[in-house]
Amino acid sequence: MIQSMTGYGKCVVEYNGKKIHAELKSLNSKSLDLTTRIAPIYREKEMEIRQLIQQGLERGKADFVLWVEKDQASNATPINLALVSEYKRQIEKMQAELQLPEPDDWYATLLRMPDVLSHVEVEELSAEEWAQARKAVEGAISETVAFREQEGLALAKKFQEKIDNIAALLASIEPFEKERTTKIRQRIVDALEQQIGVDYDKNRLEQEMIYYIEKLDISEEKQRLSNHLRYFIETMKEGRGQGKKLGFIAQEMGREINTTGSKSNQAEMQNIVVKMKDELEQIKEQVLNVM
Repeated sequence: MIQSMTGYGKCVVEYNGKKIHAELKSLNSKSLDLTTRIAPIYREKEMEIRQLIQQGLERGKADFVLWVEKDQASNATPINLALVSEYKRQIEKMQAELQLPEPDDWYATLLRMPDVLSHVEVEELSAEEWAQARKAVEGAISETVAFREQEGLALAKKFQEKIDNIAALLASIEPFEKERTTKIRQRIVDALEQQIGVDYDKNRLEQEMIYYIEKLDISEEKQRLSNHLRYFIETMKEGRGQGKKLGFIAQEMGREINTTGSKSNQAEMQNIVVKMKDELEQIKEQVLNVM
């Protein structure tokens, strides 16, 4: 069945006191338009992440975020003990040489010294952590695809309804189509006899009528439109990746409906054509969201 390009997925994996969050959103687009925001520790894996998303989504405007939530202990600013020890040694040396009193509060004194609380260790990405982060990425992609499939089912139901409506409207043209021939012939005869008041060759009139009615005949348009309706449903059932093809079929359906309208030459038929156009426009709007 078809798949929508609208989707959302999120996955959280815990590792070594961290929560690794991966979130993916997608909307419709002619190709894959991917924007990523990745935590610094995982940026070296950006190309691999992009490839995973491309394989999973194929098309769509996608926004991907990968970030890390640490527990409070991990978030605490580390104290540079080596630097604190060196400051204490220097203060004690200064105290001894200059005969100064000891600080009243060693903790306050030492923690105010430069860079005691500003040293941050550079994190390196281990193979184990990346394996967990990759699980989060793959989980977000899987959830997004599942969301798209669910949306695809809703779209397919809507398309089936609209196609059935067009087919029913097409069938409703037939009674008016049969009446049309008689009305056209009578209108021409009345014009010749009553309004113009001329004598005419009935055989020649019949020949001209046949030619005129053949020009207004919509049998071929009806047949082609029926074929397009059937082909649309068959294509829809082929699965994902049929969005562009369904768009092309909808365009062909529009051509046949427009030609039917231009040939109808009758108010009732033209009203039906307007209703078919309305149903088709709703299909065209939604088919833009099919992958």
